[in-house]
Amino acid sequence: RTRDRELAGSVSCQLPALPRQAPPGVADAGAAMVLDEGFIQKCREAFNTFDQDGSGTIDTQEMKLLLEAIGEAPTEEELFRFMADVDEDGTGEIEFAEFLRAFEKQRGGAQELENELDTIDAFVALGGNADKSGFVDTQRLIQVVKEEFGMTLKIEKLIEELDKDKDNKLNFIEFAGLFI
Repeated sequence: RTRDRELAGSVSCQLPALPRQAPPGVADAGAAMVLDEGFIQKCREAFNTFDQDGSGTIDTQEMKLLLEAIGEAPTEEELFRFMADVDEDGTGEIEFAEFLRAFEKQRGGAQELENELDTIDAFVALGGNADKSGFVDTQRLIQVVKEEFGMTLKIEKLIEELDKDKDNKLNFIEFAGLFI
């Protein structure tokens, strides 16, 4: 196990977390991402390190050792759910392609969360609240876009489309529509 921990620590291919629910309001990212060759190689090294029998797959016992090596202590139920989530073809073992897709999915989820947090930051900077309550005054938004950022886009038309209740204020949902 000590050897496994050392090997896991030397390979910088971060494993997906055990299954947990996404934060409220954050969608599961389904968009395909491109993984660079260096990252794929590091993942291949991590995969091969824990494919102890050289079968080209990681079975439940090998996955348990892998997770323990990175500091996780999964229960049998968590391990089962993790394997079921990653094992797309239902063989009970994880092939390298499934292993890579799990990382791709995790990276996408992290990007979704980062985008959500950026939108909240902008909402707060313009007068809304961090808990997504409150409003952004449309005149203030127009001023910031045109004067402070010097943008020439037709923001008034966009705001008119987003301000569903026509109250000259954007709630968080309406405001977030600017970034879609």
